[in-house]
Amino acid sequence: MKLKKKIGKFMQRVVDHAMGNGLMQEETAASGEKYITPGISALIRRSGAEGCVLLKNDGVLPLKEGEEIAVFGRCQLDWFCVGYGSGGDVHAPYRVNLMEGLGNMGAKYNRPLAQAYRAWCGSEEHRADEGWWGHWPMNHPEMPLAAHMAESAAKTSDAALVVIGRAAGEDRENTLEKGSYYLTEEELAMLDAVTAAFRRTAVVLNIGSIMDMEWTERYGERLSAVLIAWQGGMESGNALADVLYGKVNPCGRLADTIARRYEDYPSSGHFGGREYNEYAEGIFVGYRHFDTCAKEAVLYPFGYGLSYTEFRLMPKSLKRSAHGAGGPEGAVTEMVVEVKNIGGCSGREVVMLWCHPPKGCIEKPAHVLTAFAKTRELAPGESQELTLKCDDKAISSYDERRHAFLLEPGEYRFAANDVEAGSFLLQETAVVEKCEAVCSPEVNLRQRILDNLPGEAAVKRDKAPILGDVASGKDTMDDFVAGLSDDELEALTRGHGMMNSPLGAPGNAGVLGGVIPGLREKGVLPVVCADGPAGLRLQKYCALVPCGTALACTWNCELVEELYRLVGAEMKHYGVDVLLAPGMNIHRNPLCGRNFEYFSEDPLLSGKMAAAVVRGVQSMGGACCPKHFACNNQETKRNICDSRLSERALREIYLRNFEICIRESSPHTVMTSYNKVNGVWSHYNYDLVTTVLRREWGYEGMVMTDWWMQKSGSPEFPKLKNNAYRVRAQVDVLMPGDMGHVAKKYKSDGSLLKTLGQPEGITRGELQRTARNVLELVLKIKYGEKGEKR
Repeated sequence: MKLKKKIGKFMQRVVDHAMGNGLMQEETAASGEKYITPGISALIRRSGAEGCVLLKNDGVLPLKEGEEIAVFGRCQLDWFCVGYGSGGDVHAPYRVNLMEGLGNMGAKYNRPLAQAYRAWCGSEEHRADEGWWGHWPMNHPEMPLAAHMAESAAKTSDAALVVIGRAAGEDRENTLEKGSYYLTEEELAMLDAVTAAFRRTAVVLNIGSIMDMEWTERYGERLSAVLIAWQGGMESGNALADVLYGKVNPCGRLADTIARRYEDYPSSGHFGGREYNEYAEGIFVGYRHFDTCAKEAVLYPFGYGLSYTEFRLMPKSLKRSAHGAGGPEGAVTEMVVEVKNIGGCSGREVVMLWCHPPKGCIEKPAHVLTAFAKTRELAPGESQELTLKCDDKAISSYDERRHAFLLEPGEYRFAANDVEAGSFLLQETAVVEKCEAVCSPEVNLRQRILDNLPGEAAVKRDKAPILGDVASGKDTMDDFVAGLSDDELEALTRGHGMMNSPLGAPGNAGVLGGVIPGLREKGVLPVVCADGPAGLRLQKYCALVPCGTALACTWNCELVEELYRLVGAEMKHYGVDVLLAPGMNIHRNPLCGRNFEYFSEDPLLSGKMAAAVVRGVQSMGGACCPKHFACNNQETKRNICDSRLSERALREIYLRNFEICIRESSPHTVMTSYNKVNGVWSHYNYDLVTTVLRREWGYEGMVMTDWWMQKSGSPEFPKLKNNAYRVRAQVDVLMPGDMGHVAKKYKSDGSLLKTLGQPEGITRGELQRTARNVLELVLKIKYGEKGEKR
């Protein structure tokens, strides 16, 4: 095993060198000050606590001060603060594990037992192995627990806390094996011993995505409490201690359905394909499937979560505006609900507005989430009124025959959580939004592209353009791009050539914009990108925030926005312009290795959370880059696998969250995905990027590839290959910048300009269109209104 690890790390260093020595964080140690953005630690701690989801509690929680607890499980020390890969490999200035959190809380815990775990976990033989890229641990092997150890601890301790941890990551799928999706024999033996010795046992799950939970039923009353703590970032231990001792009342709610068996998930038979996956379940993902036709398969439903107190919901009114008053999505339905704390301690409640649509010609789920809100902290007896709104798009169904979002006639009933809130009756079919057919062989894509080719900017001029003059209003963007040479236009369509570019902060993911001297002389400054959703992935000490799933389980957009506002402040401190986040692909299947980065099985919750991240970062002058657009729902062969799905599923599930994010937060950039969508790689997909993103949604920002792309020619225009094919689709920038994966290669493959000016070749108008998108990004984050450089 040790030899295999050494060989693997050696091979990884070879890959790192070829890619610019900036990809794998374990090979690029942090340096410099352990800077901590003022206020961010407190927000990470609060977010981690609010994301905790209490699944079961017979009264053992909150723990009482002064009573001794016995903590079992090595993750009490070897805590998973986040998953692995570009979405998690952050050099945090510190990490608080559970035992440190309990110590900071002043908790009383069984010292001999804690010492036994410290000695075992700290030994050379059993020290946690963090692995290497794509070979990270899914768990850390558990310390064998003899029955007498549990019995001895039970003599002095009032309750037991059992901690179980899991992780996955980029290029590292969860698997249907013990130690990943399922518990190991050692973990089961630990639960057997502890529940036999203790009358009160609470289980804490330190996980980034859903795992098998069937064992909670088998242990039944032997388990007093089950709490999912997720992966809470660098303040994990403190956040969890806050919840365990009632400093924070658990107010997290599940962002995914937990089924009894893996086989109950509708995608279970169509996940992990190496060439393609049929999205056979269509729109029936998560609760849309379970609540419609498989309620008996649900162990813990979407939106579920307990509290230490109790709330009563009283819907006050439900009204719908006249059709058409809600903008492009039609009318707006508004519910006012009063939430009252009728329990014995302070807490917060999540209110979800559900719509139960009528049956019709289009098959529909039993209900859909249309809006949500979270109360402030309410003291016992205190009330708060919340107003929740949804537009017609949120309750519509996509008709593939008419290529439109429709409301079919009938009664649309609404509920606040499980309390009926009212309804409205629609007499006839209403068209909410008319669309174009996309990602379908029925479409004449060639003609669609030709009909929408852009014209050329103004005639070239002699005066050298300066971008600052555009910022100050002395010049127009058209005049500026008209003054750029073909080589300069080409350079704007690619990054600097490798990761960890010398033009940016050490450890950066890549640089775009001013990638050649000629552009920099004209004021086009380099734009620096950094991973990722859980914090800045640099060769610097940066704040490590909770994983995406944990944040979604807070159901608190205001909190997430404030957290990422401070991430935006940290970006400014380190000279990072674009955060390659949020990751927001749908949790189609619980085995996806990057589910921890992403938010939810539901597109509304995912889109709202993503919009909060974007608003937070961009309020500080930086840019966000939502990813991966679209249908990147597995890590297995992600760069070649084809996601095959209906247009309805594409629009209602896998694009809907991106649409919400785009409309509500206007991100400056968007990243395409590696995979194909119905046979076309996303980085060449004209219908995704131009037809839907830009024309239907009105997106005016820049689009970049995920890091590198597949070489290919255009089926519609055989002369166009690689970068020319990409630019025609309006995917503006190839990142990190070259097609050869060779370090310090700053030139393109020549494919973009090869057909310039030829019949059906790339046009100067297309090059200038891409240049505008890139230059507008440079203006937004690098220049002030008066044209001065920031």
